[in-house]
Amino acid sequence: MSSDVASSHPVRVEGELSPTLHRALWLVKWLLVIPHVVVLAFLWIAFVATTVVAFFAVLFTGRYPRGIFDFNLGVLRWSWRVGYYSYSALGTDRYPPFTLKDLPDYPARLEIEYPQQLARGLALVKWLLAIPHFLILGVFVGGGASIISGSDSRWTFSGGLIDLMVFIAAIALLFTGRYPRGLHGFIMGMNRWVFRVVAYVALMTDVYPPFRLDMGDDEPEPDQAVDSTLPALGV
Repeated sequence: MSSDVASSHPVRVEGELSPTLHRALWLVKWLLVIPHVVVLAFLWIAFVATTVVAFFAVLFTGRYPRGIFDFNLGVLRWSWRVGYYSYSALGTDRYPPFTLKDLPDYPARLEIEYPQQLARGLALVKWLLAIPHFLILGVFVGGGASIISGSDSRWTFSGGLIDLMVFIAAIALLFTGRYPRGLHGFIMGMNRWVFRVVAYVALMTDVYPPFRLDMGDDEPEPDQAVDSTLPALGV
């Protein structure tokens, strides 16, 4: 996988499909990742808190504090490694490490180019500008829906397209011992879309996420993708 972050988009999400995967290990990966889920629960609480701090820093100075940026990037890296190992992709059987650091030799990598300057006013409206993406991500990752029946209201949760595609890949792996390469590329494209939107809403970039699936293990090179930036609202 390429480690160069200067690509068509400042958020790079890559996943190298392992050539050999255990047929049935995915059946117990939910159990194996429990320690990661516990740690990530606390890390994501910290991620939200540091993003609030970063919001005020960007709003008043136009800069994202580097220490906070590195921490939040580490949380996203950790999340992606665990997701790639488990049920966001099932692309590797190599157990994810407990670290915020980048590991060049791990099959799943995530990098975000540090922004030297950010538009201050844009920080106020990124969540609003990302609403079209939220609708698409709802299809990709699923979510909750409120069901009202008479005087009762309850929440149900349903999986998304990523879950469905990963399940199909798991069944193929179970019966054939092979992970369909084309399906992996499609799953990678959806995950890539998710992390681009997360990074944008977390104020880590001013580059508006493109409305496209960049499929494949690696990020597309600059000449393979159309630049997608949003004006900085004149700030």
